[in-house]
Amino acid sequence: MTHKIILDTDPGIDDAMAIFFAFQSPEIEVLGLTTVFGNVPAEMAAQNGLSLVELAGKDIPVTKGASVPHVGPESSYAHFVHGDDGFGNINHPAPKGQLDPRSSAEFIVEMARKYPGEITLVAVGPLSNLALALKLEPDLPKLIKAVNIMGGAAFVPGNVTPVAEANIWNDAYAAEIVFAADWRVNMFGLDVTYDLPFPPNFVDILEEKNPSLGGFVAKASQFYMDFYSQGHDERRCFFHDAFPLAYLLDESLFEMTEGHMRIGTDPLHIGQTSFAPIGTTMSEFWTKMPPVFVATKVDHPRLTTLFIDTYAK
Repeated sequence: MTHKIILDTDPGIDDAMAIFFAFQSPEIEVLGLTTVFGNVPAEMAAQNGLSLVELAGKDIPVTKGASVPHVGPESSYAHFVHGDDGFGNINHPAPKGQLDPRSSAEFIVEMARKYPGEITLVAVGPLSNLALALKLEPDLPKLIKAVNIMGGAAFVPGNVTPVAEANIWNDAYAAEIVFAADWRVNMFGLDVTYDLPFPPNFVDILEEKNPSLGGFVAKASQFYMDFYSQGHDERRCFFHDAFPLAYLLDESLFEMTEGHMRIGTDPLHIGQTSFAPIGTTMSEFWTKMPPVFVATKVDHPRLTTLFIDTYAK
């Protein structure tokens, strides 16, 4: 079975690893990359998306999306995690190709109308483009198969504030719109992505299996690992953004918990993903929200093997 996806992304080093993982998966058909601000500014995210598509030898559209949150000023960026260029300061050459003229939201809506019920939106950055697409096409949830999100923190602390994960925090008002829509949402947050730190030889294995794509990830990840290794005796890194893609290939890798989600938008709790599993509350404040599915456990060895084997294809 082939899964049609649109990969909504803010590349980003772990985004690059995830994008290549999708490209290498025979069971995944990437219809396009829709880019958004987040790890880096919107223009850089779009150009980085083009670079990754060209490096992989793919002929798919890359669109530029939202550059600011729905509410509030322009975001700060995670250059201290991903480098000034989003690729760990490796001086990767500029892309030669051109962006698709459609906005990311327009592309999402057009593809959903073209392939009704077939597309999974895999969103691994702020949810701004998805919220804009919902405004363009209020019936979008009827046209989309599912939404797999890398973001949030249901039962663990955040990584930007004590309660908020970066992708949700970057555009909490967009996240509120997306989680309130009546479509299947699968959330892969810090509950599982921080549960699996990868040792430094993981990227060496990816390079060994795939010298071109894995080699890029290994090179770019050195800066990324420097950040994640601060305060630890051993080097390590996290590849958050590949988790919602792995779920497409093997749902049994994850334990999913069904419940209701509310997104914090007040200054103290902005970006918080407050989760109430089914049966834990009767409050209409929660139960009026559509159910969502949150990944709460992951099979570490099998997921690691899946990443490595897919890069070897």
